[in-house]
Amino acid sequence: MILLVGLGNPGKGYAGNRHNFGYMAVDEIIRRHSFMPERVRFQGLVAEGNIGGTKVFALKPTTFMNLSGQSVGEAARFYKIPIDNIIVLHDELDLPLGKVRVKTGGGHGGNNGVRSIIDHIGADFCRVRLGVGHPGEKHLVSGHVLKDFAKAEMPVVETIIDSVARHIDLIVSGDTSGFMNKIALDTAPAKKDRADR
Repeated sequence: MILLVGLGNPGKGYAGNRHNFGYMAVDEIIRRHSFMPERVRFQGLVAEGNIGGTKVFALKPTTFMNLSGQSVGEAARFYKIPIDNIIVLHDELDLPLGKVRVKTGGGHGGNNGVRSIIDHIGADFCRVRLGVGHPGEKHLVSGHVLKDFAKAEMPVVETIIDSVARHIDLIVSGDTSGFMNKIALDTAPAKKDRADR
């Protein structure tokens, strides 16, 4: 079994925030893979489904970002899911918008949701890092991640969400490099027509 976690803040006021990129991606995974309806459990919303023959629990903690680990820890203990079967999707300041990276273990990179999860279950879980770009100055970070994506950014955001949802089966099966290759293909700039050269 896999625990698939999307990080964000609950409530309509936060729905379009850069900090809610993880929520957005998990919502699309739930929709695309026809998961069961979400239920309120483990201080979050949980939907059960199947991806590539593997049972997956999709969790969106509703604790607010900096307490996400409480929800993740509770769900992991209840389902007896080991840390290496936990996949966390979250916004990443150190990557520009349009870039996605996957890694296992490491630090929190300034993301308070990831920090909280590390505090509760340890660091050796898989992270799908969804780039939102850095505002340039540390004191601007909070305002940056708690602002909605700009209208001009939405086509890129939607491409990333769609691509992640379509290829998440590769991460579930352990093929992270295959996942990265598919994302790279989906997000590559369209090649110009020969007539344009």
